[in-house]
Amino acid sequence: MHLLSKSTYMRGRQCPKALWLYKHRRELVPPVDPARQAIYDSGTAVGLLAQQLFPGGVDCSPADPRDFGPALAATQRAIAEGRTVIYEAAFLHDGVLAALDILVKDGDALPDGRQGWKAYEVKSSSSAKEYQWQDAALQAHVIEGCGIALADVSIVHLDSGYVRQGAIDVRKLFAITSVKQLVDVERRDVPARIEALKAVLQGAEAPAVGIGPQCTSPFACDFKAHCWAHVPAEGSVFQLTRARGKDWELYQRGIVLLKDIPDSEPLSGAQRRQVEGAKHGRAQVDGLALRRWIEDLRYPLHHLDFETFATAVPLFDGTRPFQQLPFQYSLHVQQAPGAAPAHSAFLADGSGDPRAAFVEHLLGAIGPEGDILAYNAPFEKLVLKQLAQHLPQHADALQALVDRMKDLHTPFKAGWYVVPAMNGRTSIKVVLPALVPHLRYDDLAVQEGGTASLLFAQLLAGRYTGDVEQLRTDLLAYCALDTLAMVEVLGVLEGA
Repeated sequence: MHLLSKSTYMRGRQCPKALWLYKHRRELVPPVDPARQAIYDSGTAVGLLAQQLFPGGVDCSPADPRDFGPALAATQRAIAEGRTVIYEAAFLHDGVLAALDILVKDGDALPDGRQGWKAYEVKSSSSAKEYQWQDAALQAHVIEGCGIALADVSIVHLDSGYVRQGAIDVRKLFAITSVKQLVDVERRDVPARIEALKAVLQGAEAPAVGIGPQCTSPFACDFKAHCWAHVPAEGSVFQLTRARGKDWELYQRGIVLLKDIPDSEPLSGAQRRQVEGAKHGRAQVDGLALRRWIEDLRYPLHHLDFETFATAVPLFDGTRPFQQLPFQYSLHVQQAPGAAPAHSAFLADGSGDPRAAFVEHLLGAIGPEGDILAYNAPFEKLVLKQLAQHLPQHADALQALVDRMKDLHTPFKAGWYVVPAMNGRTSIKVVLPALVPHLRYDDLAVQEGGTASLLFAQLLAGRYTGDVEQLRTDLLAYCALDTLAMVEVLGVLEGA
C-alpha cells in the first residue's frame, strides 16, 4: 500500500489542495478529452521507443495499473537475478511508490567503488525541464531508499535538431541530459515534502489554498473550475491583455472585475481601452492606427489559413520532432474592399507526406499580385519557410509569399480595436463572434485546430474509425470558416 506516487507527489508539490481533492473528491476531475489522451498516447509510444537505447531489458510493467504489487515483485526478482536493464522498475519506500522508465546497471563506479545503477526517465519533450528533474528527485529518493545506489539520474528527451532520413535512428532521435546535480539539491527537501503531503491527505478537509499562479503552472490543474467558481467567466481581471502579473496584483488587492479597475491605475494603452470597454460596454477604437493599417493593404487580398499537425516522432524524411506539417489550407480572395470573395481549398488525401501536393496546389491558387492576409501570420510564415527548405525547387516562390504576408491579428493584438465581448482574448475564435455574431464555430463538427490536427493524424495513421468522406467535409468546412471569418472581420474593421 502507498499513500503517494510520483504523479500525486508532483500534483501536491504544485498545490496541496489539488492533491487532497484528487484523493477525496475524484468526481471533480473532468474526463480526459481526446487531445489530452493523444498526448498521453504519444508519451507512451515515445517511452517504448526509448527502450531501444538500452535493448534486452526485462519489462516490469504492471498488468493492472491499479495494482503495482506484481511490478514491485518483478523488479526485485530482476535485480536478484542480475538483470542489468529493467523497464518500468517499481519501488516502494516510506509509503511512496515510484516507477522508473529505464534502470540500467553499467560499469560506472560509485565513489565507494561499487558498480552503480543509472536511472533514466523518458519524456516526450525537446529538453529537460524543471518539473522533470523535480519528479526525478522523488524517484531517486524512493529508489535509493530501497537500497539501490544511483550513479546517475538522467532525462531522456527528444532532440529537436534530429532530422529523419530513412528509418528512425533512436540514438539520434533522443538526447540524454544528466540531472544528477539538480536532483541531489532537490532531494534535500523531498523527505519534508513527503511528510507534509501525507499530512494533507490525512486531513479531514482540503487545505485552505487560494487561487494563484500555481493553478496553471507547470500544468493546468484539473480542479481549476472548482476553485475558480467565484471568478466570473467573462470580464475578470484575469482577462486583462498582456497582464504580465498585473492580473494577480489586482486580484490580491481585491479587484476581480475589469470594470472595477480604478481610472488612476497605471495601464498600457491597450489595457486602458479594454478596461474602458468593460466599464461602458462599447467598442474602444484607435481610429488613426487602424486606418493607417487598413490603408496599407494591397488588393487583391488573399485571406489564407493553414491547418497543420505535428508528431513527437517524425513520420517523414526531412522532418523533425514536433515540426508543424501543413495538410490543409483555405483561401478567400477579394479583388477590392468589400467585394464578394472567391474561395478555394486543399485537403491532403491522408496517404502520406502531404507537403509537396500542398505546395503545388497553393502556388497555383495564389495570384502574383496583392497582399496575403493571415491571422497570426508568423505561424504561416514559419510553415512556408520550412516548406521552402524541404522543396528547394519552390523556395523562391514560397519566399515571395512570405514577403507579401500581413497579419489580421495586428489590430487586435495591438489593442486598436477592443470589444468587451472579446474578454481580453484576441484569437479568431473569440474575435469572430464578438464582431460578427451571425458567424460562429459552434455549429461545426470540427470547431478548432487541435481537433482538426488530431483527426487528420488519425486518418494518416489509419486509426480513424469514422466516415472518412464526412471527416473530409467537416475539415473543409472548419478551415473555410477560418478564412471567411477573416473576410468578415476585416469588413468590420474597414467600417469602424
